[in-house]
Amino acid sequence: MGKGVRKIVKKIAKSAIKNAPDPLKEKAKEVVAEKAKEKFVEHIQNKGEEFTEKLENARDDFADKVHHKAGEAQEKTQEVLLSAREKLGNVVEAGENFQKKVSSANEDDGDKQKVKGVKNIKGASSIKTSKDIKGATKIKTAENIKSSNDIKTMGS
Repeated sequence: MGKGVRKIVKKIAKSAIKNAPDPLKEKAKEVVAEKAKEKFVEHIQNKGEEFTEKLENARDDFADKVHHKAGEAQEKTQEVLLSAREKLGNVVEAGENFQKKVSSANEDDGDKQKVKGVKNIKGASSIKTSKDIKGATKIKTAENIKSSNDIKTMGS
């Protein structure tokens, strides 16, 4: 119905209610109140159904997005793990080659300078300090040096 028709119907209904007897007015008010309640409840139920439907659609869309993103994250993680695995393999291989070179250099070159291992490196406790250096009083003099007379022979 158009707006003009509604206005006319309202005016007719109001004038009919004014001119109607009291018991009929009461009955009309009850019927109108009942219809208004029904319309209101129906409207609220429709809004609730629409909201529920929108909520379900949004939930489904969100679940699809989450599933899609999880798949992408899994693929990226797999790629990163594979590249890390390859890099570690290369590092291990390079370390083994280095180890072979060092060990073969030690075996082949007995005369030449060797690569020092962990056992050959001095620690902090084995480094001389100023207290360990001999002073002028501790240096041997001619009196302290043994002569050929002081050397013991096997027979004596």
